[in-house]
Amino acid sequence: MTAFTRRSFLGAMLAPQPRTSVLFITVDDLRPQLGCYGDRFAKTPNIDRLASRGVVFERAYCQMALCSPSRTSFLTGLRPDTTKVYDLTTHFRTALPGAITLPQLFKNNGYYSHGIYKVFHLAGTAPTVGNMDDPISWSDAQELPKTGVYGPEGQALLEADMEAYRRDRAAGIIRPVRSLAMEAPEVPDESLSDGEVARRAISFLQNHVNEPFFLGVGLYKPHLPFVAPKKYWDMYKPEELRLPDNRSTPRGAPPYSVVDTAELRNFTDIPKEGPITEELGKRLLHGYLASISYIDAQIGLVLDELDRLKLADHTVVVLLGDNGYQIGEHGMWARKHTNFETSARVPLIIAPPRFDRGFKSRTVVELLDVYPTVASLCGLKPPSNLEGEDLRRALNQPDPNWRRAAYTQYPRGKFMGRSVTDGRFRYTEWAAPGQTPDAVELYDHSNDPQENFSVAAEPKYAPEAARMKKILHREIKL
Repeated sequence: MTAFTRRSFLGAMLAPQPRTSVLFITVDDLRPQLGCYGDRFAKTPNIDRLASRGVVFERAYCQMALCSPSRTSFLTGLRPDTTKVYDLTTHFRTALPGAITLPQLFKNNGYYSHGIYKVFHLAGTAPTVGNMDDPISWSDAQELPKTGVYGPEGQALLEADMEAYRRDRAAGIIRPVRSLAMEAPEVPDESLSDGEVARRAISFLQNHVNEPFFLGVGLYKPHLPFVAPKKYWDMYKPEELRLPDNRSTPRGAPPYSVVDTAELRNFTDIPKEGPITEELGKRLLHGYLASISYIDAQIGLVLDELDRLKLADHTVVVLLGDNGYQIGEHGMWARKHTNFETSARVPLIIAPPRFDRGFKSRTVVELLDVYPTVASLCGLKPPSNLEGEDLRRALNQPDPNWRRAAYTQYPRGKFMGRSVTDGRFRYTEWAAPGQTPDAVELYDHSNDPQENFSVAAEPKYAPEAARMKKILHREIKL
């Protein structure tokens, strides 16, 4: 098939379908550690199956490596500096009361818009979940699972800590309810929250076969705690797992470019201080991978039902992770919260209907681009103020040379770190509002894909640093 014929063929398949439905799957803290991204450990046959009939974006980036800011960004199509959401407690309606979110756009155009679990941000873990949902975006009330994230042992510890937790809260001490960081219970999938979420999604599909829908399915794993039924832990041999070899702060980077392991230390099975040992690090990686395989199985159930109901032929399926993750990289354990590639790079798969010949794209894209792309694939006109780009060109042909950069940011104390990558270099500035940068980082991915050595101070890289600075400031107005 010639390139022209292929483009025409794919273009015909991607022609807007006025009543094309959307299955929008968000996965919490999922980095691109998937079989379809070339990972040699992860066992993800169902996500890989979706990838085989869609486009796998190998260079997709979130706009901030934290749940609420990232989700707010891709669901509004606006950057964090526009939404003013930089934390887990600020709702975007404070700054943008009239924003039209992605699911709201579909609702406004006659679709049944429905959200299950963590599509917008949820703060905390059961039983202390705080809801940051956006009711106006949905046609009915958001569904929350009745099951928890723990098995029997973890749940017992959680409940035992509740009395002390309430006393601490009354005294003004803010902390999470404490339990295990890892658990491998011998329980059925549906006894944990993500298993229930998948079954609720299946029920929704069965009840909405004859009307167009936007279904948001928010899966909580592989977010901490790493809890999955034992059979998913058994899929991996601990002795075969390998931890990263770059477990120190990058040379030339400011100390605040990394983040500590404070969140992990809150769990009862993690030492309060001291190094994370090789054994513990491997168990964390084991738990992360088991959690990924668990949610992969739940995604498979939903995709199977989509096929069984013959909905796949007129449904766009989107799967994405809200941010990357570190399991030892740069000395950070079970953390995101940075501007490094490991935090910023995310999985993104878009599978339009009747798109049977999937491929991998090296085009640099942002999660910000998902909103205009999904709207375009369904023939809807998005708001004019969106800050992302329609990726239909990238869906029509592999690797078009049309996008040069992706932007990520993260605050640290008085500084905001703003970062840009063009696929070859990553450039980051740390600056207080209205001030000149306190620190600058530059990484050459052709020589240093792990970002272990900042070359910002090396004279031979001065032209590239200047070029990347211009790209950053062209999009981000400081």
